[in-house]
Amino acid sequence: MKKALILALLLVVLGIFGAYQAIQPPAPPPSQAFVNGTVITMDGTRPLAEAVLLEGDRIQAVGTTSEIQALAAADTVIHDLQGKTLLPGFIDAHGHFPGSGLNAIALNLGSPPIGNINSMAQLLAMVEHKANSVEGGEWVMGVGYDDTLLQEKRHPTRAELDTVAPNHPVVLIHTSGHLAVANSKALEVAGIDENTPNPEGGVYVKDETGRLNGLLEETAAMDLQLQAADIGPREFLSMVEFAAAEYASQGVTLAQSGATTKEAALGLSMASHLGLIGFRLEIWPMYDLWGEELLQKPDSVALYENDRVNVGAIKIVADGSIQGYTGYLSKPYHAPFHDDEAYRGYPRIPRDQLFEWVEKFHAAGMQMAIHGNGDAAMDDIIAAFTEAQRKHPDTDPRLILIHAQMARDDQLAAMKELGITPSFFSTHTYYWGDRHRDIFMGPERAANMSPARSALDIGLPFTIHLDTPVVPMSPLMGVWSTVNRQTRSGQVLGEHQRIPVLDALRAVTLDAAWQIFREKDLGSIEPGKLADLVVLNENPLENPATIKDIQVEQTYVGGVRIY
Repeated sequence: MKKALILALLLVVLGIFGAYQAIQPPAPPPSQAFVNGTVITMDGTRPLAEAVLLEGDRIQAVGTTSEIQALAAADTVIHDLQGKTLLPGFIDAHGHFPGSGLNAIALNLGSPPIGNINSMAQLLAMVEHKANSVEGGEWVMGVGYDDTLLQEKRHPTRAELDTVAPNHPVVLIHTSGHLAVANSKALEVAGIDENTPNPEGGVYVKDETGRLNGLLEETAAMDLQLQAADIGPREFLSMVEFAAAEYASQGVTLAQSGATTKEAALGLSMASHLGLIGFRLEIWPMYDLWGEELLQKPDSVALYENDRVNVGAIKIVADGSIQGYTGYLSKPYHAPFHDDEAYRGYPRIPRDQLFEWVEKFHAAGMQMAIHGNGDAAMDDIIAAFTEAQRKHPDTDPRLILIHAQMARDDQLAAMKELGITPSFFSTHTYYWGDRHRDIFMGPERAANMSPARSALDIGLPFTIHLDTPVVPMSPLMGVWSTVNRQTRSGQVLGEHQRIPVLDALRAVTLDAAWQIFREKDLGSIEPGKLADLVVLNENPLENPATIKDIQVEQTYVGGVRIY
């Protein structure tokens, strides 16, 4: 009910803004110059410079300090970088803004290094404390728990949650975002019991007696997650405020909201109109929640868009999460799942439906972003797009294959031929690399996860992302992981897949802009492009081992400082 009321409110507010005028972002000075620094431009014709001149929200000139000073006018605002490094603003190639804002309204159940939960007792104590602090019947939501990092090496159970919160519906969302665990009250509210059939692409997990144990996989978890997150305007604005501050502090000048509902898109559009989000937004509608409407009424996206907000690729989810054992593989998991040595995970969407959706969107000229972690899921995605391209050829489709975690060499070659571009979740090597090697994939496959070097070697354009809120927003951490491929235990996972620093920086700047058809305006420091910039306290090209420790000092969007 809350969502229906919010939707009506947002339509009214946006209608008012459509009739009049949205709150405009602060105007930049007419002229600005950044001098005496190291400018990493991402422009192949001039990779390095010392200074940059801006006119309004655009870059006017790039050169040496003396060249830019000669071009400066009497009223030009001069920023002395004092040897610091200036780069194009970081582009979030895939994430779920403002999802990290859930930390402002939900329990953070993450384990180190993301959170502080090490045991089931700690997790349950947090749930009990929250339940005791809110009215009976209110939802209790937690995010980010990781069964493989708890001392007990298992998920919480329905019975345990019933014990600590018998009078509240409880949903705890797994760190992958693809699983959740619920208590009896939550299952009752959702109308789920032992006789409820598994939804397509999901599982209601049962114990050995046939009773629901509370664990929900993939599509089975989605409805409960949405109900628990059915928040009001105040909570939504708290999320936006929290996430916007976090992203700006990390140098993000374009954030992405992937797999978005209409209600969320309207809320984000309104927040942008009201000046609550200082950077640009790329919204990816979820195919089964919004896709048919956009196919029928493609111009309806105008309601959500403005100079800072763009509705882009349609998001499709083909499989699940490797660390949740729901990623769809061509060969079994390394450590058998529930002693099933043949278990390979499963597709989230049936193959024939995947083919149907891909052809529909491709025929309509709509860019797609398809989630695929396991190589069997990628086989299906590639096959579906091969058929769509055969029927409706497009010389530059830029279909984005999200995560592409276990991509094989033959699949990378097929991507290049078809016009598919992968976006790698490279920080998996740090956060889950040891467990991928020892539990999920085994040493050989784990060493080739997120194969950036293999893509680079064949000239396949790619990006890297954080999938925030799955892990904290830190583009420099993503760069560090791609360059070093170091796990939490300090071991290198797949040294042969390391790439140079400059290539990793391109993956969060110019190549990230190219991937969403924004390379003419964003992603590099070149005359004529928008002045989206980030100032770092150190040069990431100088010491690859310390990139993750570099500090963002300033963030500019369109020449306006937002951090």
